[in-house]
Parts: sequence; C-alpha cells; structure tokens
Amino acid sequence: MEFKIKADILNETDKCRENHSCLNGDRDCLCEVEDSFSNKIVFIKPVNNAACDYRMSFGYSFVCNCPTRKEIFNLYKK
Repeated sequence: MEFKIKADILNETDKCRENHSCLNGDRDCLCEVEDSFSNKIVFIKPVNNAACDYRMSFGYSFVCNCPTRKEIFNLYKK
C-alpha cells in the first residue's frame, strides 16, 4: 500500500532525518502506535534507538510529534 500524504503535511515535516522513508520502501522506520487521542496526540513504541527529532519522552511512554506519522495513522490506521 502506498501512503498518499498532502504536500503541506510533508512540508511541515522538515526535521525528518530519514528523508520521509516511511512513505517508501519496507517502512521499518515506522514506530508502532500504541494509542491516539483526538487524532492529534500519538503515543508510540519506538522501533529502534535511532535519534528522532519528533519523538518526545512522556513519562514511561513516547509521543510522536511528526506530522507525517500522525497523518499516516489518521488516514490508514497503520
């Protein structure tokens, strides 16, 4: 399945170190979504220890602030 994300969302994702690799390839970089609230806050389970400018520690959990990742979850539930 190919993810189609609007250009304005992609432009907001200007700190991506992986060059939007979540949109092509095998998508191994996509962190698993554990929970979501109001389609705005996404709690994730990181897939690796690689640095990510959008991952924020929140107690014993992590929140993803990546506009593209949030949109993928909101549109495709992936």
